[in-house]
Amino acid sequence: MSPVTAGVLQLLALIAALALAYRPLGDYMARVYSSEKHYKPEKWIYKAIGANPSAEMRWPAYLRAVLAFSAVSVLFLYGLQRLQGVLPGSLGFVAIDPDQAFNTAASFVANTNWQSYSGEQAMGHVVQTGGLAVQNFVSAAVGMAVAAALVRGFARSRTGELGNFWADLVRGTVRILLPISVIGAIVLVACGAIQNFSGIHEVGQFMGGTQQWNGGAVASQEAIKELGTNGGGYFNANSAHPFENPNPFSNLFEIFLILVIPFALTRTFGKMVGSVKQGYAILATMGIIWIAFTGLMMWTEFAHHGPALDAAGGAMEGKETRFGIGASSIFSVATTLTSTGAVNSFHSSFTGFGGGIQLLGMQLGEIAPGGVGSGLYGMLIMAIIAVFIAGLMVGRTPEYLGKKIGTREIKFAACYILITPSLVLCFTAAAMALPTPPQSMLNSGAHGFSEVLYAYTSGANNNGSAFGGLSADTPWFNTTIGLAMLLGRFLPMVFVLALAGSLAEQKPVPETAGTLRTDKPLYAGLLVGTIIIITGLTYFPALALGPLAEGLAS
Repeated sequence: MSPVTAGVLQLLALIAALALAYRPLGDYMARVYSSEKHYKPEKWIYKAIGANPSAEMRWPAYLRAVLAFSAVSVLFLYGLQRLQGVLPGSLGFVAIDPDQAFNTAASFVANTNWQSYSGEQAMGHVVQTGGLAVQNFVSAAVGMAVAAALVRGFARSRTGELGNFWADLVRGTVRILLPISVIGAIVLVACGAIQNFSGIHEVGQFMGGTQQWNGGAVASQEAIKELGTNGGGYFNANSAHPFENPNPFSNLFEIFLILVIPFALTRTFGKMVGSVKQGYAILATMGIIWIAFTGLMMWTEFAHHGPALDAAGGAMEGKETRFGIGASSIFSVATTLTSTGAVNSFHSSFTGFGGGIQLLGMQLGEIAPGGVGSGLYGMLIMAIIAVFIAGLMVGRTPEYLGKKIGTREIKFAACYILITPSLVLCFTAAAMALPTPPQSMLNSGAHGFSEVLYAYTSGANNNGSAFGGLSADTPWFNTTIGLAMLLGRFLPMVFVLALAGSLAEQKPVPETAGTLRTDKPLYAGLLVGTIIIITGLTYFPALALGPLAEGLAS
């Protein structure tokens, strides 16, 4: 079987698995976020934190709860890292430096999981399991809660109430993320991923000496790392490490975990607004972009020319022979089109155009299908923009799901789509203009610029993957990427929740003959075009200086 055929078959198997899970998981999550029942373990949590899960919140209260919980999480995780040297299970590792501790705390709380450290050489069991793994659960649940609040804004009328953040947070964690992660961890252990709390072992002979390997609760962290679209690896090699990702089956299973909730949330959206066809339209838009990016990535990696590349069957540099080009391409697109950041290959070694595809996938806003929760609310923002453009074309007040998109709503949507590009381009420009930051670039020229652009794109879009050629463990990059992660995560949530509150207060307008049908293929095509055009106009100059220049020169 040729490598191309193997890659296509893996893609088809992945699509089939996602299709089988789509309806039952989507319906289940809709019941979770619509239920008024509280299970006994959940009541214990509410009592412990002093929350009333039945109290409805308007958008300012919901936002305050999101920000307060996240601020406490940052402080807790920062303190845990700074105290690591005196904690049990530290494996002899000392406290994390202040700038790196801030960067890591911001990263995991923002669901970014950018890592400027080597996990097996810096973090002990308590920090890994009690700090980072916990944030993998709750940061993902925060994104899902905000998405649920926005969907309620469309579904409700004549009220500003969007649900209860504490109930959404706990239910998302206890009823969705935790049980699936347990199953996922068992599957990964069966595949060969490790799960223990052993110490550091010296094994064998390596280049004339011994090599040190850490144990750890790897399979359980790997499961939620992928399921929650987090991405932070237990080891520096991330999902290319055999302890995290042992074989081709585990690789495909991890890709499935990355994509299953973001895609299934479109079904949840359709059920909660009372029209599954609306969910199918959003699903079709996400699916078209994801399949197109995956096919384009596989083509550019398989077809790249040169004697060495032809002998290897394609661009094999930086890719695991266990997975090959096809599986590496599928994994790469899955992680950069979601907010996952996990890698099973070295992104910096992809072809020039391949690196551009990774960058563009993040720059779309990671909405195809995007992160858990963040992908859905990001796509719904773009849906509102597309409806507004369509309304301008025909001279009619735009409507979406029976809600008028007026001046207030479009301002919230416009602010949302401007935040991330502003962060990415301003921080990149500052890093390239100052004398010290460029010294961290492994490469010069277009590829070196791409390393810096990729770092801030990954941080501001809450992705967390890296090109790998940038030495980012410096005070400048730790601080600025940390700020980009926090601002890129929580500033957009302000406008998402404000928009949700505005929509929930509206009285639904009846559908007429002139209403744009947003559940039809025509609208899905308009939405795809809107996403590509807005992103292209925003980032094309930067992409032309980096991956496009490199690709055309090779």
